[in-house]
Amino acid sequence: MPGFLRRLLAPRWQHPDAKVRAQAIGRLDPSRPEQRLALEALCLDAEAAVRQAALEKIDSVDTLLALSSQQPELPELHRRLVALLTGQAGNLDLTQRLRIVEGLEDKGLLSRVALEGDNQQLRLAAVARLTEEEDLIKQACDNGIAAVRHAAATRVTSEAGLQRLAQQARRDRQVVRHARERLNRLRTDAASLAAAQARREALLAKLEAHARAPWEPLYAGRYRHLAREWEALDDLPEIDQEHRFQEASLSCRKIISDHEAHEHAIAETDRRREQAAEARESLLEALEESLAGLPRGDRLTGQDIASLRSQKVLLANRWQTLSDLHVTDETLRHRYDTVLGNYDEVLAAWERLEGRASDIEQALREKDAERLQSIIATCNWPDTLPPTPLLTRAQQMLAGQEEPEEETLEVRLERFSQDLTQLERLLDRGAFKGASRLHQSLRHRADSLPAASLRPYQATLKRLGARLAELRDWRGFVAGPKREQLCQAIEQLADVTDVTEAELDRRHRQLVRDWKGLGDAAGSRELSEHFRSASDRIHERLAPWREHQASERMRNLEARIALCEQLEALLDTPAANADPDALRRIRDQAREEWRRHSPVPREQAQAIGRRFGRIRFALQGLIDQRAKEVADAKRQLIDEAQAMIEHQLPPDARAERAKILQQRWRELGRAPRGEEQTLWREFRAACDQIFAMREAQRDDHVQRARQRLDDMQALIDRLDAWQPTRDADRTVLEQAIDEAAALEPLPPGRRTEGMRRRWSGIVRTRRERLARLAVAEEIHRWQGCRPLLEAHLAADAACLDKEDCQDVSLDQGLDLPEDMRSAHEQRNASRRNPLPSNEISEQLARLRVHLSLLSMGRVSQHDEPLRLAIQVERLNEGLGRELSRAEEVRIVLRNLLATGPVSPEQWQREVGELDSLLTRLTRLPPP
Repeated sequence: MPGFLRRLLAPRWQHPDAKVRAQAIGRLDPSRPEQRLALEALCLDAEAAVRQAALEKIDSVDTLLALSSQQPELPELHRRLVALLTGQAGNLDLTQRLRIVEGLEDKGLLSRVALEGDNQQLRLAAVARLTEEEDLIKQACDNGIAAVRHAAATRVTSEAGLQRLAQQARRDRQVVRHARERLNRLRTDAASLAAAQARREALLAKLEAHARAPWEPLYAGRYRHLAREWEALDDLPEIDQEHRFQEASLSCRKIISDHEAHEHAIAETDRRREQAAEARESLLEALEESLAGLPRGDRLTGQDIASLRSQKVLLANRWQTLSDLHVTDETLRHRYDTVLGNYDEVLAAWERLEGRASDIEQALREKDAERLQSIIATCNWPDTLPPTPLLTRAQQMLAGQEEPEEETLEVRLERFSQDLTQLERLLDRGAFKGASRLHQSLRHRADSLPAASLRPYQATLKRLGARLAELRDWRGFVAGPKREQLCQAIEQLADVTDVTEAELDRRHRQLVRDWKGLGDAAGSRELSEHFRSASDRIHERLAPWREHQASERMRNLEARIALCEQLEALLDTPAANADPDALRRIRDQAREEWRRHSPVPREQAQAIGRRFGRIRFALQGLIDQRAKEVADAKRQLIDEAQAMIEHQLPPDARAERAKILQQRWRELGRAPRGEEQTLWREFRAACDQIFAMREAQRDDHVQRARQRLDDMQALIDRLDAWQPTRDADRTVLEQAIDEAAALEPLPPGRRTEGMRRRWSGIVRTRRERLARLAVAEEIHRWQGCRPLLEAHLAADAACLDKEDCQDVSLDQGLDLPEDMRSAHEQRNASRRNPLPSNEISEQLARLRVHLSLLSMGRVSQHDEPLRLAIQVERLNEGLGRELSRAEEVRIVLRNLLATGPVSPEQWQREVGELDSLLTRLTRLPPP
């Protein structure tokens, strides 16, 4: 009972019956809040009629949108919103609807508003809110307002969307045109972008290959060229491409920097070699000058020999040090050997004389001339050297008297003048030691010359003596403080305990060299003893270290001897195809190993140094020989490359052979410095010419292909504008097909594919038209035979009526082909031997069905058996070749003329449809 009361007392809009709820909706006022809520609840009712009635009472779009968010699948709610927003219902003004549409997100609702809106501005606002390309394409194709279609089409940007627009937007040609233009532009941009990416990728591949290639003279120039081409590209590279470019550039720059460092090291080595050569030159000049100055003196003393010995020791030590670092030039080595030979001759003569000095003294005391002569002859004193004081006394004793004064005086004065000039030259150079010895010699000789003869030279000798004294004073002025500083420095060094033995030895040697370099300037016994005592203390400290150094020197000597033996073994049996680059590496490694095994014992240093010098000289000769052979082989490659240019070879084959020559060039190694770049430029020029010829041929092929495309396009346009008017025009089509075949092969590409499709379509349509023209001409010729057919029909009727069976004669003006003549004769013969009427009817029906197949391609249901029989017959007749439609029509018409006798009733049954079919066959499509 309570449930019944609730139903009884409930509002009618909540009644279980849908009809009652629908009737109650009319009494609800949407302006009242409680009834408006009831209407909103009824808008979501389970019954569609109730929902529809409730929605019609609500005009608030916001309320309907809120309900739509709760139940988005209700179609009545969607239709009501469309009606309100498009102005089909309600009284919302345009401004409110525009505001609502600008806030909508439902693409289905927006699409309906854009299609059905009552205002262009409203539709444009709805289109502006659409984001899916599918919706925009639909608006561009189906919208009834052109501005809306154009606005929607403008926002379609993808290639697929533009393609669909161009195919589906048949309503607006402007949309189609703009879509095609944008599609073509998009494809052009995509093709340009793809081409640019292809160019960038090809350039990147070249740069990466260049980064992997070894150094060559044009390596840096090629890298800069590739880098400029990369920077000149307009499109932006991808991240991966930019990363690859940076890596390849770093590799190329590393190769370039390594080569530059190598070249710098070579230049530095050359500079040091030149400095070593200059140092050797100065040492040789000093010793040569000393040796050359000995003959100019009056006598040779022990001081001269001691000075000469010290110079020789200095030269030998310095020469050996420089030889350990750099190979000696052959000219300098020859001069060095010559100077040492002259020095050895002088020293040997001095030692021989010193060895017999006591005998000479005894012979002089005993005045034994014969014995003295024998001793002097045994000494074999060179004529180029001045005699010693002892030898002078002996010679005077043997001579018994001096030579005539006039002749001896002239020679002595001439020599005195020359020595004065030499003394002034030495003073200008600041050579104090040589100038002091020469000045002392001049003073001794001046004492022995007559005063009258010496008077012209006294002023010069005095002036030069003053200059020498000034130089001596200046040296003493400079050397005095320097000697004191050296004494203090060596005392401090002797007391230092926190330095290594090597550093102590180096600093001690430097101080000793500086002390010896002062010579006798400002010298004193006290300072010398002080310096020597400190030096002895340092020697005592360094004794154990020097023993260790001596053993280390012996090990270094053994290593150098082993190195020399290895190099000598290499030089004794060199490989016939030894790579000069490998030999250069061996030379450089040997030099580094030689320097690493340093120092060696001084006694063996000179001998092992000379041995290594000879080995290096021989090794350099082998390198030069192999490099010369490489240069000759590269010249042969250049000759082959230039010969290929002159030979008549295909450019591609010539280019492949050039690549093989380039590979052989890389495998050969380097030619001598100075020749390599010259040979490379010649070889590169020949290869560039070969590749240029290949590129020219390719350009020519491209130009020919482009010309063939243009000719094919012109042929297509000409054939497209041509329309055949008779079957004899078939020769024009065949000629055009032959021209097209002569233009093959066309270059591959989208243009070629499009041209071929268009050409195939044009040829197909022209063949079809020619086939119809041939059929029409056959039918037209048949029309000329109609009087003959009518005569045969009349003769058939007379024969069937048993009146008279006569043959029909041919009109003399009628020109019939041979097959028609035979059909005419067969028709005349059929009246003499007539077939049964049912067979004649069947033959006429077969001919009619055959014409029906030729004209329409189909037959009626009751003629289906005849169609099958005719098709089998056509297949059998076409085993050799397929018959054309005109030939089949000709055969049918010939058989029609030959079939008889035909009664008027049979002819009347078939003639109407036969004429209709022939008329259909004569219809041609519009050109």
